[in-house]
Amino acid sequence: MSAVTATLPRIWPSPGGKPLPPTGMAEVFRAFARDLAAGRRAWDAGTARFIAGQFDELAAEWDTSRATGRDDPLRDALDRGGPFPDGTCLELGSGTGLFTPLLDSAFEWVISVDLAEQMLRQAVGRSPLRVRADASALPAADAQVAVIAAIDMLLFPAEIARVLAPDGVLLWINQLGEDGPQYWPADDVAAALPGQWHAVEAQAGWGGWAVLRRRV
Repeated sequence: MSAVTATLPRIWPSPGGKPLPPTGMAEVFRAFARDLAAGRRAWDAGTARFIAGQFDELAAEWDTSRATGRDDPLRDALDRGGPFPDGTCLELGSGTGLFTPLLDSAFEWVISVDLAEQMLRQAVGRSPLRVRADASALPAADAQVAVIAAIDMLLFPAEIARVLAPDGVLLWINQLGEDGPQYWPADDVAAALPGQWHAVEAQAGWGGWAVLRRRV
């Protein structure tokens, strides 16, 4: 339940024109995400259907009207957050696959996982391996996943801890940093995960990243 976090200096500048979420929306969703991760709010079939339906409706226009168009935090994390273990990377909340090719260049196997079927359909051509699944109950064996990449994703602490190998890594990306609806600083992510974790984090572009490993 505790963390040791190292913060690296920024090397990717923050460009102008940062797209900000609607007033109040980010705060509401951050509160929902934190309550969910802490067990103060249940994740049930009805909630999953609602979230999937929302993203299914957005899938066709996601790349043109919703995506930031920037991958600075992920690139910086892959450059400076390693070394990473060999093996399978699960990309949770993979959406339309905008970041899958970059992950594919870094890891041996990348499996794109999303709750929204239409998002996965839009990812054809970017994500060769796609699975429609709920991140609260991943179709993966215990302690078999090398890397989990969570880009602007809800946090399911127990499930992440279950599937990650002992030397596995959580790659946590916030594209819009503190302004984004999924923003968590590394210390808070580590505190939510079972056990003890070490984190490296940095800001990059509009957002930031953290790489978390179990402490041994």
